[in-house]
Amino acid sequence: MPRKKRQRRLLAPPSVKGFSVFGPKNRAEQVVLFFEEYESIKLLDYDNLTQEEAAVCMDVSRPTLTRIYESARNKVAQAMVEGKDLLIRGGNFQFDEHWYRCNACSAKFNMASADENCPICHSPEIISLNEFYKEG
Repeated sequence: MPRKKRQRRLLAPPSVKGFSVFGPKNRAEQVVLFFEEYESIKLLDYDNLTQEEAAVCMDVSRPTLTRIYESARNKVAQAMVEGKDLLIRGGNFQFDEHWYRCNACSAKFNMASADENCPICHSPEIISLNEFYKEG
């Protein structure tokens, strides 16, 4: 019996929910990029970390990171070539810190507890992104 997969650690939630095709596309078809796949692309291609450094950040082995990254690249390529929307959601992950979003100003931030107000606009209307992304 295989062992249970460890949750992949993400440093922060993505700033977007996905990408839409400009031009002709098949609206019925979408490609879902898991949060850990997004994080692997971010760490390796955007932050220019080595695979060893990125694996430590995500709390996985280097071969596991390589498999996650390969899956992510294939999904991004499929979305681009076949003209499909790319959605970022789901997967087996946990955030490194507790993240919140303000419903009033849409700011994204991390803080110790939800009892505080938004640090930008001081609105009490904040939601937990950790819970939001786990549910949706």
